[in-house]
Amino acid sequence: MIFSSRIKKRRCFFLTFILISIAASSIAPAASAAAAITALDASVNEQIIMLPVSVNGTALQLETTLFKPPGEGPFPLLLMNHGKDKGKPMQQQRDRFLSMSREFVKRGYAVAVPMRKGFSRSTGTYSDLGCNMKDNGQMQADDVEAALTSLVHLPWVDSSRILVAGQSYGGLAAMAFGTRHFPGVRGLLNFAGGLRIDGSSCDWKSSLVTAFASYAAKTSLPSLWFYGANDSYFDHPLAQRLQDAYQSAGGASQLISFASFKSDAHGLVGSRDGVTIWWPETERFLKQLGMPFDDIIPVADLPRPPASGFASVGNINAVPYMNDKGRTGYKEYLSKSSPRAFAISVAGAWSWAEEGDDPSSRALAACQTNSKSACQLYAIDDDVVWRDSTTAAPPLAAR
Repeated sequence: MIFSSRIKKRRCFFLTFILISIAASSIAPAASAAAAITALDASVNEQIIMLPVSVNGTALQLETTLFKPPGEGPFPLLLMNHGKDKGKPMQQQRDRFLSMSREFVKRGYAVAVPMRKGFSRSTGTYSDLGCNMKDNGQMQADDVEAALTSLVHLPWVDSSRILVAGQSYGGLAAMAFGTRHFPGVRGLLNFAGGLRIDGSSCDWKSSLVTAFASYAAKTSLPSLWFYGANDSYFDHPLAQRLQDAYQSAGGASQLISFASFKSDAHGLVGSRDGVTIWWPETERFLKQLGMPFDDIIPVADLPRPPASGFASVGNINAVPYMNDKGRTGYKEYLSKSSPRAFAISVAGAWSWAEEGDDPSSRALAACQTNSKSACQLYAIDDDVVWRDSTTAAPPLAAR
């Protein structure tokens, strides 16, 4: 989650182009303001490309984040699929699943996270079929299949060792994709997979159960599922209905029903703290599939500024340049759980971010859209890292 101030009615956009070296010259690097502001993780060779695909005969480009181990490969591939945020899909930010991606790169995998048609900066138009969950999933699986068809032609991808995963709507897409019998795909990971319809009289839960049963009847791929007790979308009773229907239709699946996770288990896979829950079960699953699971690639921790001693994190009045609204925003930041970050600028702009991918970069990016002056981090987790202009900054410390 991100929250930021607006110090002007008209937002300021900072356009910078990022040039990325990639293996295939036919794939263009993505260039965007958001991509430029959000720091790429060099420790896992993060890249952003516009992946050319064909979806049902239509040529499209899918904004795709790639992570790779060092070397030429070929590497086993994890293709991870995103969910759907509230609001317009084209305004949804690029998903990275950074914590998950880093865990797989450590095991020698390349990771691809494509934004599907109409999401973020991918071309095409998003559409859905309302309460028809079965066909909604298959429509999204068209994009998954198109992305994988392009990715397996890259020289660093081992097309015989592929894992397809997804979270929320991406989990539904992954389960639907299992019916495609794509060569080289060995298993499916489902993190809180499904699609919820708010404000509708349709029985979307029963429609989801029907969808999962239909997928099970057409796939032989094993799958591993994660659903938490306090998931705000799909609770344990619904997850059990999905599992019962899937297995009754002949599907091979293992359901991990875990306890409550932070404020909402739906965000498990996007949290660095969720790794301790999903990785042990995933490691066992990979062993069963004959896929790599050993930690073999050294990946540096994400750098972060050390505590500065400027003030205690709970001292709201110590935050510089803040008006009353900004101090209210900082008070809200203090109520959030880690990982979290708060950014400020001398112009009075501010923003906080929690959970998900690299909250420090996201807080800075959101703050910068509202400020002509450079934004800086004030706090990370429970540490104030702000330094005034008279204090020299020490080297970054590992997180």
